[in-house]
Amino acid sequence: MAFEKLLEEYEARRARALGMGGADKLARRKKAGQLNARERIAALVDAGSFIESGLFGASGVYPEQEAETQTDGKIAGFARIDGRDVAVVVNDFTVKGASTSATNGKKVGHMKRTATERGMPLVVVGESTGARLPDAMGARGMGLLLGNDNTQFRRTRETPLATAVVGPSFGSSAWLACLADFAVMQKGATMAVSSPRLIEMALNEKVDLEALGGWRMHAEITGLIDQVVDTEEEMFAAIKRFLSYLPSHHREAPPDAPVPAGSGADMKDVFSIVPEKRTQVYDMKRVIKALVDKDSMFELKPRFGKSATVSLARLGGKSVGIVANNPLHRGGALDADACRKIVDFLVLCDSFNVPIVLLVDTPGFQIGTEAEKSGAPGKIMNFMNAMTLVTVPKLSVILRKSYGRAYVCMGGGRHSDDIAAWPTAEISFMSPEFATTIVHGVKPGDADYPARLAEIEQGSDSPDGDARLSDTHARSLQITHDQRCRPAFDAHLADELLKA
Repeated sequence: MAFEKLLEEYEARRARALGMGGADKLARRKKAGQLNARERIAALVDAGSFIESGLFGASGVYPEQEAETQTDGKIAGFARIDGRDVAVVVNDFTVKGASTSATNGKKVGHMKRTATERGMPLVVVGESTGARLPDAMGARGMGLLLGNDNTQFRRTRETPLATAVVGPSFGSSAWLACLADFAVMQKGATMAVSSPRLIEMALNEKVDLEALGGWRMHAEITGLIDQVVDTEEEMFAAIKRFLSYLPSHHREAPPDAPVPAGSGADMKDVFSIVPEKRTQVYDMKRVIKALVDKDSMFELKPRFGKSATVSLARLGGKSVGIVANNPLHRGGALDADACRKIVDFLVLCDSFNVPIVLLVDTPGFQIGTEAEKSGAPGKIMNFMNAMTLVTVPKLSVILRKSYGRAYVCMGGGRHSDDIAAWPTAEISFMSPEFATTIVHGVKPGDADYPARLAEIEQGSDSPDGDARLSDTHARSLQITHDQRCRPAFDAHLADELLKA
């Protein structure tokens, strides 16, 4: 009989935990078109694969709140996504606003440690109000809540971390999104250090949620978000797709994928995309889509640092990271934001064994007072140093321009394992037009300007027939061509990159 009573108690507690914040709160979410935490898990992971950990966790600071802190506001466990093991944490906003407490902090810490030790990606779906009060007040509360803070686990980058920002995301949800290898945000969500209510009390400042930390703020200004989506379904699809390019941990290669039919069919038309005139703009993304496996381009931070494009993709079914200048924005001149975006991406690729292809067409770095105010020199040096520290194979392909210090940062010299140049490639310290004025003191329109420009251009390294590569560059560049209609980036170079 005692055994039966224990079973009855178990089932009652289990039902309470599975009921989350109660029928009324769940009904309000449904009416608002929001999935609840358990529905989010079902939408994210393979059917029937979720094994929960810490189901009966509840507030340990105030035992009298046990009945109203089911799972303590964070649902955690292990599951599979596309057949691969993952650790999962989904915040349950119906329980204390998914606020961070001592108990649920231990649950999240357990997921982090286990994912790292066992080589599994960690996925966190955030929606939270921040630290729980009054639990965190005073030395005892702070010691319980933050005394064993484990955000330092991201120093190792041993397993991928993907996060979703949905609804109000303050405190831990924001911290984990900033630490993530991939962060996706649903339109309408807010990510910030603290809520407008606290800001108003502390600063007497009334602030709109969207202005405080909406998707435009983080996609276009801070660069903290990698992708923005309209729906939760798109959010989960983005996480799944991101993980498909990466290994489960840093000691294995990324998974291969079948090569889609039609891949490479557009390569023959690439020179119709790239204008011959060095100052004419075009969208580098069209070139990337033509070179990589069909529909495999997965761009990160598309609204931030737009003079550079970074994306995961596949070549011959194998994962690669694409770093490219995009002349459609600023003519491809790299600003501080673009440098930061590229460095973040280099770290991602290097952490998880993804080879890097650099597609180069840049006049250099942005100059001027705004560039200096944004800390451009420091960002440029970080970029250059990151390139020297990357250990995965790197191939640099020069499409048109590669000028100045950007030549080095974009893989020139010994910063890549190999360099290829298209017949349209041109390498110099700066634009010949500017160099003509600086060296000879003449400007466009002056009588001797054309002759002086010709002198400068003859001294430039251009394999397009106007001038010849210097011996130094001839040794460092591999120039391939087929009657000027085939890109230097061909299957042979791709194979060599991926075999390295």
